[in-house]
Amino acid sequence: MIKKEMIAMLLAGGQGSRLGVLTKNVAKPAVAFGGKYNIIDFPLSNCINSGVDTVGILTQYQPLRLNAHIGIGIPWDLDRNYGGVALLPPHETNQGSDWYSGTANAVYQNIEYIETYNPDYVLILSGDHIYKMDYEVMLDYHKAQNADLTIATMPVPWEEASRFGLAVTDDTGRIIEFEEKPKNPSSNLASMGIYIFNWPVLKDALIRLKNEPGCDFGKNVIPYIRENDGRIFAYEFNEYWKDVGTLGSYWQANMELVDIIPEFNLYEEYWKIYTKCDNVKPQYLGPESDVNRSIISEGCEIHGKVENCVLGAGVVVEEGAVVRDSILMDDVVIGKGSVLDKCIIAEKTVVGQNCELGVGEYAESMYDTKVYQFDLVTIAESSVIPDGVKVGKNTAIKGVTTPEDYPGGALPSGGYIIKEGEEL
Repeated sequence: MIKKEMIAMLLAGGQGSRLGVLTKNVAKPAVAFGGKYNIIDFPLSNCINSGVDTVGILTQYQPLRLNAHIGIGIPWDLDRNYGGVALLPPHETNQGSDWYSGTANAVYQNIEYIETYNPDYVLILSGDHIYKMDYEVMLDYHKAQNADLTIATMPVPWEEASRFGLAVTDDTGRIIEFEEKPKNPSSNLASMGIYIFNWPVLKDALIRLKNEPGCDFGKNVIPYIRENDGRIFAYEFNEYWKDVGTLGSYWQANMELVDIIPEFNLYEEYWKIYTKCDNVKPQYLGPESDVNRSIISEGCEIHGKVENCVLGAGVVVEEGAVVRDSILMDDVVIGKGSVLDKCIIAEKTVVGQNCELGVGEYAESMYDTKVYQFDLVTIAESSVIPDGVKVGKNTAIKGVTTPEDYPGGALPSGGYIIKEGEEL
């Protein structure tokens, strides 16, 4: 057995239901981001850039595309003979089979995998955040504090604090109080869902709490370690970190990439983001094309106007079409003369000719006000929008739609079309 000082367990099984139709057929960590990347590429790249070469990826919801993207880990140099990347779905044992019922329960069900490497430390990560972090620096801090658990934290606006687990620290950085999503927060120092545990401490907590329903790190494991006088410290992180858990935050994070001086820079040489790259043709800009402040991926064919957009591979924008402030994922086709404003359009969707998307005034969603509460048109993968229709703001579309689905040729703001048998 080759001992590993620290291995990572990457939680990638969540549905990401607040991304609406974008995650109907794909896990949130596999959703496209920044044109050529998937969300999970960021924590995976952080691992290899930090010298963490053993990563267990815990999958559950709609894992097929995620599994295909990760493969044996070649893009991230994680195709190792010992260590590397391992996909860890729920599995059957002689005691039966269980779905992962909580973040800590998922790790508990893979204790045997962790024990294979006999690590001193276990790094727990989420697969759905956008950031760059050197986990080796965090580990050095953990060692210097002689900690049992170190939690990566960052200050958040007070009005958003109740969405997070919150830490109260003393002058040394030791956490003296931890609240999981409190209604009346006493701190705005939020947990980022990134933890370094001493493995014996984590193993003891997981075994002791194994019968706890939906066992979770924030609700169960951290309080257990505190109650048993564990040394828990906050590692304060003050660089870019984005939880792209809503349509609004997902759209905003993509739009920030095309700022003149982006807060989150994809082009740094010293901290590269790695991904699986397909062999596709070069991009082409036609003689009438007009592209401003946009990310244009490989294989795109642009004949119209693209402004302040993020385009995935193989996108086609036909003559006379105008696309503004939008995210178009791989192989989307925008027909001649169509005009799009503030749209998120998933893979392989076809928008017909002379359509108008993102028109009119905002209206409350008639489907789900918790998910759809932004000025965005959100269209699921492999959908079809017929020629000549108008689509308002804060709308959702999924499926192959026809003119009959648009009374008077329009879908009003706040409306939705989910084809029969293709409900959200």
